[in-house]
Amino acid sequence: MKQELSEFEKHVIFQKGTEPPFTGKYYNFFDKGIYICRVCETPLYDSNAKFTSHCGWASFDSEINQNVKRIPDRDGIRTEIVCATCGGHLGHVFLGEGFTPKNIRHCVNSASLQFVPADSQTT
Repeated sequence: MKQELSEFEKHVIFQKGTEPPFTGKYYNFFDKGIYICRVCETPLYDSNAKFTSHCGWASFDSEINQNVKRIPDRDGIRTEIVCATCGGHLGHVFLGEGFTPKNIRHCVNSASLQFVPADSQTT
């Protein structure tokens, strides 16, 4: 499944770039399956955790296991989220917005993710 990264994906993942809002392929995508790290294929998010936030990026209210690491952002205000396995930049996490009962939003760049449909997963 590993694929070559585009220059834009490299920019987002390794240089902590950000997609323009409302442009990511997973922003308004709600098929059943899991989202894995685009670099190392670590499972990051289940589609059941995805929700519509109208923020411009894919939004999730929980991660798979502890596969997403939170670190203080270099801006000193936000909390960055990265793949716990390879350290690839995913986006940011926000608390207290009230979008879901879990009261958390992982705001994730589609360029950092690869979707694996539920019907292709092996158990």
